[in-house]
Amino acid sequence: MVKRVIYIHGFNSSELSAKAQQFGAWLKSQSFACDYITPRLHFDPRVAIIQLESIIDERTVLVGSSLGGFYATYLSQQHNVPAVVVNPAVRPFELLADYLGAQYNPYQKIHYQLGQEHIHALQQLYVADLTKPELLMLLQQMGDEVLPYQHALQYYQSCQQRIEFAGDHRFMDFQRYFDTVVNFLKIT
Repeated sequence: MVKRVIYIHGFNSSELSAKAQQFGAWLKSQSFACDYITPRLHFDPRVAIIQLESIIDERTVLVGSSLGGFYATYLSQQHNVPAVVVNPAVRPFELLADYLGAQYNPYQKIHYQLGQEHIHALQQLYVADLTKPELLMLLQQMGDEVLPYQHALQYYQSCQQRIEFAGDHRFMDFQRYFDTVVNFLKIT
């Protein structure tokens, strides 16, 4: 069965993120039998989750980075699908509370207002206890300057993990883990 690989981008990013493009190009170059989807997500978490749930089926596997890792975790646990999370946001509702107000997404070229209703929506998506940790793999660089890596190490402690001491939020040299991602998600 052909896998459906969905790459979920982060906050104020887009389907054109470097990691999404690199991974998709590599999958294509390796001739994997998969449908690779990188949806442009709405800034409102309620809409973004509906967008993602509308394209998940029994063939789906997920890769999510930053806020996309948060979404991938929720979807993995709710829909019983495997996911690799890359420098994920664990509790984005705590971090984004400092960014309420006017926002601009330079990749999607849109202005919007981040409101308390969006923070509340993120709180509703938080999975307090990972009941299916075997479905998740964490790729984390401790040099992440945006998100506290300690949160991810603790939260995903029962999951497979690949941790690096240096790096940054973009996850430097992501391509080194393409084989690891493919093997974990069983993409053939």
